[in-house]
Amino acid sequence: MARICLHGFVSGLVQGVFYRQSTQEQAERLDVDGWVRNLEDGRVEVMLEGEEQAVRELEGWLQQGPPKAEVSSVELREMNPQGIAGFIVRR
Repeated sequence: MARICLHGFVSGLVQGVFYRQSTQEQAERLDVDGWVRNLEDGRVEVMLEGEEQAVRELEGWLQQGPPKAEVSSVELREMNPQGIAGFIVRR
């Protein structure tokens, strides 16, 4: 299966609810590489890279997030794979 890369933003109540940590846990469970970070405007930025099925599964999870999150939108765009290895929470 092809390797894909998605980059984008998650809006809503997504900071202070363990969204980044939970995203990292899901990414590691699915063997998806990339990173996640909070933005000053209250959104979360994500970069996801891996096998298409795994990335698409994580993309679906982002729509809901962890139990305390209230996701209002997820805007992702596909880009060329970046060669990212591992998944980190950026500060």
